[in-house]
Amino acid sequence: MLIEARPANDPELAALVAAQQRELRDVDGGPTGRVTVTHDDIRYLVVVAGGRAVACGGIQSLDAETGELKRMYVRPAYRGRGIGRQLLAALEELAFRQGHTTLCLQTGTHLPAAIGLYRSCGYQPIPGYGEYVHNPYRVCFAKQLPVAA
Repeated sequence: MLIEARPANDPELAALVAAQQRELRDVDGGPTGRVTVTHDDIRYLVVVAGGRAVACGGIQSLDAETGELKRMYVRPAYRGRGIGRQLLAALEELAFRQGHTTLCLQTGTHLPAAIGLYRSCGYQPIPGYGEYVHNPYRVCFAKQLPVAA
């Protein structure tokens, strides 16, 4: 397994993000016509296993101290192997290298596996922020990253 940086226009990354959005729409009943694309202001990592991109995630800077975890996704056939946990650790390291002291995220209330992963990795619930303030189907978390010695 390899975790590597990919540009926002990478076709394998785009396929993972599209799969994530399809799965989320299937689970939460969101609108089917909306398309989520990758963004140039997000730094992405992709997990490659057996020559295939199987997971992704990104870090977007909210401000100098705070990064936001975006597009965390593991293909269903690769879940339960610890890939998400390893990817999350790599994303935290990326956020740290970008100078962030806090990493926040939002996820759906209907995604107990994701919530369990984040909680088990030290993320604490926080009030909604940004566009998630008044969304009852979203929960937000944050984690303080280690301070450089």
